[in-house]
Amino acid sequence: MNTNTEIHQKSIFGHPAGLFVLFFTEIWERFSYYGMRAILVLYLVSETSGENPGMGWSESSAIALYGWYTMFVYLATIPGGILADRFLGQRKSVMVGGLLLCFGHGILAVEALWAFYTGLTFIVLGVGCLKGNISTMVGGLYNKEDSDHRDMGFYIFYMGINIGAAVSAIVVGYIGEVYNWHYGFGLAGIGMAIGQIGYWKGQKYLSHVGNLIELESSNEGKSENLFLQIFKKSNSLLGFSLTALLGLYVGYSGDWNYGFLIIAVAFAVGFGIVVYNDGNKVEKDRILVTYLAFLIVIVFWGAFEQAGGLMNLYASQKTDLSLGSFMVPASWFQSVNAIFILIFATSVGSFWIWWKKRGYEYSSLFKMALGVIIMGFGFFFMSMASSEVVYDSTGEITKKSAMYWLVLAYLFHTIGELCASPVALSFITKLSPARWGAFMMGAYFAATGLGNKVAGLIGENASEAGDFQTFTGITIFCSIFGVLVILILKPLKRLTHNAE
Repeated sequence: MNTNTEIHQKSIFGHPAGLFVLFFTEIWERFSYYGMRAILVLYLVSETSGENPGMGWSESSAIALYGWYTMFVYLATIPGGILADRFLGQRKSVMVGGLLLCFGHGILAVEALWAFYTGLTFIVLGVGCLKGNISTMVGGLYNKEDSDHRDMGFYIFYMGINIGAAVSAIVVGYIGEVYNWHYGFGLAGIGMAIGQIGYWKGQKYLSHVGNLIELESSNEGKSENLFLQIFKKSNSLLGFSLTALLGLYVGYSGDWNYGFLIIAVAFAVGFGIVVYNDGNKVEKDRILVTYLAFLIVIVFWGAFEQAGGLMNLYASQKTDLSLGSFMVPASWFQSVNAIFILIFATSVGSFWIWWKKRGYEYSSLFKMALGVIIMGFGFFFMSMASSEVVYDSTGEITKKSAMYWLVLAYLFHTIGELCASPVALSFITKLSPARWGAFMMGAYFAATGLGNKVAGLIGENASEAGDFQTFTGITIFCSIFGVLVILILKPLKRLTHNAE
């Protein structure tokens, strides 16, 4: 056996050594992303005067930007997936993405308006190249038949995400909120640089995974430009055209922001149908289920991602943050979800193994639907919190809600996330054809991005609708949606052709 093969097959705790290289890289990538995310909205609404000045934006404008930014971060994974599938491979694309993230977070440390928008742009491009491709590489470390180890590998990888998120919200959040917002942005950049160095050093454990797959000549049309393939078949052309026409209609109706967004989505629709057309009968059925799973993803994150916007502002403005003489930074609540994941991830994973051994429903789609229901129920506690807040005749708050309502909400959000999100990542890698693996993972994260935009839209309108009505509405909708998915579970499982 040669040395390279020995390196590839080296394992740690029964998992490929490459998993822990990706684990370390993801810790620092999420440290940078979630650190910046924890303080972004708070920075935007902070007054322009004072010891730690911000941008002085209104709440609705800040949440709107947050929605657009987090949406584009994940939508960018589609071109990032195409870049990997067609040109660089996943491993090199992750390297490019890490470098772009280092530039982006570093530029955000500069106190200037141009630096703010330039830094966000680099971060969008960097996450687009890195996020979907590094997740696809995790799946590539395991044999297709090794379903249980693959699922547990994604749980370990998910732990890396949340270690980074938990530490960053506390450290970056405290530095940014208490001392200087731009110090926080800069600290996030230092974290990303550490992750990039670790990824570069660990390449010997990854050289066999994430490489560019040469497309077979027997696959008709693969040598053509992917954009042109949209116009080669009637169904992809129709899907693209109808979506693009809807975008033009919205634009000419007076809102070109959303018009251009829908036109961009039209290309994603076209690409998705091209991928569907490329499959055989079994692959087409599995791809169809994957696309239906994306709808679950949009609903889940549309509710869950109130955390960085609406719930972040709620913690800052309407929650009693006093703990004796110490005032808890509002940004620290952004770490609660990640801390709960670190506490409960193993327990939830073990529960599903116990559940499976007893012959109960165990499919990924069932877990995702149940996750939506549990996560949605977390907003019941936010409804209770909002009913505690008291206003005077001028609209000023005279009594704020207790911190434990936020903690309880994040607890249920966490349990729901642990049911839905890690298995969703694994589910995509199981159902996706290898030749389109990065694109499909990019599409998954693009669905996450659309969910983030839905979250922004809900947050923007919360001031008019009211906190109680908003939180209660999310609870009811998520419960009904999750139950409907469970009711159609059997036909959906047949279309997976025993992929799990």
